[in-house]
Amino acid sequence: MEVNSIVAPSPNKLLMNDRRLTRRGFLSGAAAALTGLAAVPAWAARSVPADITLRIGPIKVDVAPGRTILTTGYNGAAPGTLIRLQEGVPVTVDLFNNTDTQEYVHWHGFPLSAALDGTQDENSLPVPPYGHLRYRMTPQVAGSRWVHSHVMTMDNLTAGVYSGQFSFVYVEPKENPGRYDQEIFLSTHEWEPFFIDMDNDEDLSAVEEFGETDWGPSTVEVGYRIGSINGKSLGHGEPIRVRERQRVLLHILNASATENIQIALPGHEFLVTALDGNPVPQPRKVPSLDLGAGERIDTIVEMNHPGVWILGSTNDDVRGAGLGILVEYAGCRGIERRARATVAPWDYAQFSFPGPQPSADVILPMVIARVPPGENGMERWTINGKSYRSSDPPMALHKGVRHRFAFHNTSSDAHPLHLHRSSFELTSIDGKATRGLLKDVVLIGAHQRMELDWTPEGEGPTLFHCHNQFHMDCGLQMLFDVT
Repeated sequence: MEVNSIVAPSPNKLLMNDRRLTRRGFLSGAAAALTGLAAVPAWAARSVPADITLRIGPIKVDVAPGRTILTTGYNGAAPGTLIRLQEGVPVTVDLFNNTDTQEYVHWHGFPLSAALDGTQDENSLPVPPYGHLRYRMTPQVAGSRWVHSHVMTMDNLTAGVYSGQFSFVYVEPKENPGRYDQEIFLSTHEWEPFFIDMDNDEDLSAVEEFGETDWGPSTVEVGYRIGSINGKSLGHGEPIRVRERQRVLLHILNASATENIQIALPGHEFLVTALDGNPVPQPRKVPSLDLGAGERIDTIVEMNHPGVWILGSTNDDVRGAGLGILVEYAGCRGIERRARATVAPWDYAQFSFPGPQPSADVILPMVIARVPPGENGMERWTINGKSYRSSDPPMALHKGVRHRFAFHNTSSDAHPLHLHRSSFELTSIDGKATRGLLKDVVLIGAHQRMELDWTPEGEGPTLFHCHNQFHMDCGLQMLFDVT
């Protein structure tokens, strides 16, 4: 994306009326951007409306009756308002931070410059407390993207992606045949996170600081008390209303801070057409969908099984905690609660072309491992024996050179691995060659091997990390410097 102008942050607290990010509003704003917004002076920024506005501030999310979550969100809601952009059409972005904490806003899946990518480690521009940041960008790649906070959280389970700071973003392609009857956007998220000692099944949510508790060699994870789709727990939001024989296009985002999920709709199949917003080489029908944290799936569902069904987690406990939404056919009543969905092992290879890849210019072994907790009792994760620290020098890579990352996950955890500012090609799964599948997050299973090819096109710092926020905070990340 191209940067046309940046407005210096304002130290003043800025309160403005909400403005819906509708397609009509975007188109009219985009026209204004194209005609005269290429160089907006700082003093005039507030008098020229932006095409996209995100206001970071305190919100209340009524997840279910009697369950109101106090958190931080975008534009007064969680998820924030759906943002629709158009491929190749430049937009001006306003970010307002109505909190006392510095924020980073990451446009996930966008080939942005490092300055605008929204991460501290890439030296991106922050949004200061009660400050304002404006810039201009051009969405170059169509598909399902999203925007979310990218602050490091450590033991603060109210910040970053644990909060409500995320919105679905859809970049409309220049040519869209529209072979569907309905288009629906769904974002999954979990609420009320807490730390749990997995070895002793002990709830550690009352612990204020890691240093005050001796966890020893225990495995600590993050648990949640309630799940949601589009900010509502199962049965407490509006259902998806359909008619028999409709083709429904579902855009699904896993906006969890840490959880990988599997979802299904009893009696129906999913025709997967895109992963992480990128069209798959070979669309396939599958009975269930797996999404690592940060992944997106675009899928067509043919509504040919009338009833009232639950589209939700295949795990009874997770679905019971709220991660689901009703799908209601016209004229049907009574939820099919006892219906069991068919599930199948998730395999990226089924959506790709078979066959070997061109040879890589550089092969980089990437061994993922868990190491014993440090002095503060917090577990650590390593890549090639090194746990990331922000003071570490970045790994030097070269623009235009085909790099092959040979991952070996030696742990019993699955990791959603994310590359910023670009997509990579999945080229091998446990020795099985794949071709043509582009992603920006890939879920590597326990003890699995995967190879990812990346030929950097841009220059500058590029962050790579596990999209499990807790694992990232515990060292599972690297910084590349492309020259």
